[in-house]
Amino acid sequence: MPYEPPPYLAELTLAEIADQVAQRKLPPVEGWAPQKTGDSEMRIAADGTWFHQGGPIRRPAMVRAFSGLLTRDESGQHWLVTPFEKLSIEVDDAAFIAVDCVQKGGDLAFRLGSDELVIAGPDNALRAAGDPDTPAIYLHVRRGCEARLNRSTYAQLAEIALETGGADESGDWIVSSQGALFSLKA
Repeated sequence: MPYEPPPYLAELTLAEIADQVAQRKLPPVEGWAPQKTGDSEMRIAADGTWFHQGGPIRRPAMVRAFSGLLTRDESGQHWLVTPFEKLSIEVDDAAFIAVDCVQKGGDLAFRLGSDELVIAGPDNALRAAGDPDTPAIYLHVRRGCEARLNRSTYAQLAEIALETGGADESGDWIVSSQGALFSLKA
């Protein structure tokens, strides 16, 4: 069965986005207790490219499959988890890249490079990092893993903040989604 990517975010209503988020069936990684640990010989570059043994993984379906197995522990180590193995994976910056953003019904929805849709909110918080010269915004995706907003998505979010006039008492730009407020200043 061929893979059908979801439609562009701008074409979807908030209810349709929420439905697509709810329909995503992820492996129950949290319930697995693999006995074997090792190294996956994989790396996720800062631009979101996945590598295995130094060469890029060219099949998007493989990247989508692996991304559903990702976790990050309290120490910041990323893992690929199966029922039988827990393999470390090197991540240069963030495990995912957010490639699109839209505000619908007052909430913020993001598309990841893996074609997943994530709605920002209390469970999927936005976090500002970096410095004024190289700012960065991250979105919590799941299991401790984050997505870094790419340049155009960062610009989309900044435009939303400017349009909604969101600024706190100190003048820092803020956005809101699902009742949660997020500062865009690191």
